[in-house]
Amino acid sequence: MPFLEEKPRFRGISLPPDGWVLTALLVIYIFTGLIGHDPWKHDDAISIGIAHDIARHGNWLLLQLAGRTYPDAPLYYWLAAAIGKAFSWLMPFHDAARMTSGVFTLLSLEFILLAARELHGREHAAAAPLILAGSIGFLFHAHEAQPMLVALTAHTAAYWALTLLPRQPRRAAAVFAAAFATGFLANGLLPVITLLPAMAIAVWRSENRARHAGWLLAGVGAAAVPCAAWLLAVYTASPGYFASFFQAELATLTLPANPAANFLRYANLLLWYAWPALPLAGWSLWSKRRGLGAPAIALPALSFLAALLVLALLTSLRSATALLVLPPLVLLAAAGAGALRRGAANAFDWFGMVTFTFFACIVWIGWSALVFGWPERLARQAVRLEPGFVGTFSAPAFLFALACTGIWFWMIVTSPRSPMRGIMHWMAGLTLFWLLLASLWMPWIDYGKTFRDVSASLAKALPVRTDCIAGAGLQLSFLATLDYFEDIRIIPQRSERAAACSWLLVQGNQHNPAGLAEAGWRPAWTGNRPSDRRADDRFHLYRRGRKADPASDLTDLAPVSTEPDPAIPSRARTE
Repeated sequence: MPFLEEKPRFRGISLPPDGWVLTALLVIYIFTGLIGHDPWKHDDAISIGIAHDIARHGNWLLLQLAGRTYPDAPLYYWLAAAIGKAFSWLMPFHDAARMTSGVFTLLSLEFILLAARELHGREHAAAAPLILAGSIGFLFHAHEAQPMLVALTAHTAAYWALTLLPRQPRRAAAVFAAAFATGFLANGLLPVITLLPAMAIAVWRSENRARHAGWLLAGVGAAAVPCAAWLLAVYTASPGYFASFFQAELATLTLPANPAANFLRYANLLLWYAWPALPLAGWSLWSKRRGLGAPAIALPALSFLAALLVLALLTSLRSATALLVLPPLVLLAAAGAGALRRGAANAFDWFGMVTFTFFACIVWIGWSALVFGWPERLARQAVRLEPGFVGTFSAPAFLFALACTGIWFWMIVTSPRSPMRGIMHWMAGLTLFWLLLASLWMPWIDYGKTFRDVSASLAKALPVRTDCIAGAGLQLSFLATLDYFEDIRIIPQRSERAAACSWLLVQGNQHNPAGLAEAGWRPAWTGNRPSDRRADDRFHLYRRGRKADPASDLTDLAPVSTEPDPAIPSRARTE
């Protein structure tokens, strides 16, 4: 990888960073926190649940989640299942499967570096992976089982191909074909639709439009081959699954009721999500205002606006989807990262150092409250947020966090003065903050985000043998966790089999307790995570009594169901 190229040595860290320093920083940042915790609510649990079903039951072609059909693009789940199964001897399956995200995240950083080299030259190219990895929205999703990370990798590779097009069109076409196919096989239509405007812009700005358009179209044609092969295999195996897949894709690409308001929601999200890429991109436009037509500015700027418009016009606001606007924004920001004026560069540098030193102190104080009960007021607040949590001292975690903190202060003292120093300190500070959270606070965070204890409690409430359990209003992430940890599968309320089940599991207030009691159903168990205080977050298990009416309709007993449609993958909805 270009990360590994050597540079002249300083007594501290060379700027711009490259070689082993950049590689080590990014690898530690990406892979710390991927392991060591249970599947978490929302996409993490859902993605791991699908991969676990593939590894255990062999549903490679027609994906399933907890026994339910789950039409979705399969690439991330295939790789997660393979990696999870290959390394299950070394770590829990969910930790190993989550390493797939780390692999694609590193590939994204590599491809954005290569694209930046083509646009801005070698001297400032290292700013691009630092800005991408330092973006808060990137941190938000890089450490979970998230299929959209594969789409992000496809986009960064595609932008590398587009920047490579004037110099090596044949290689660019091959890279673009691989990126196009990867995007579709990982996330369906949305990643490829958001790439089409960038493709058109690259051709339009090209000096040889006909030739370059031909190469890119040839790449799209080559990409269609593996995509069509997968779709043909799916259609042959199950036409219904094939139809449900495209139904889900169309549900993803629904025009919002108010596109202008949706655009503003995305723009508002980017104010924190794309920090510090957004202000650096703004500075790039200002500092290069006399050369806005140059490819290094025009291609990423226009591609960013086009991608943002596509998302605003075709998708509802979802933070994972916003990852697709980061690559062109980062490439634009990299143009100005090395051109910051001394005052602005020093201000950004001091802001990063002060901010993350303050956050590091907060994490250390919070850890003291969690483990030693001091400060007492903060310790009481931690227990109030996660009732029942008991912190324990871990010497390896403490020593690791202490070493990371020491390296942070060493880096502040030894880094040479450079316009890139602010970017380096921001990325290093964000890395420190994440490493401290992952090593010191992870037990407390995991305690509040996992469904493991709720699943175990439900399993204990059931007899050794049960016919089946019907469910209503249940989150898919809970269904995935229940299947993963306890091998318990819930029959959907709308299924014909549900009427014959002797057990009924509902969530929140989406049922009629009086109607259930009148029909002969008796409460058997109630549970929730300690931090879930709302009635909507509580689970209720009922058992059919001997005098229960066998003809009673569960739809009448639980008339209002918020259970997500399994035909709509997680990327198209919010639980």
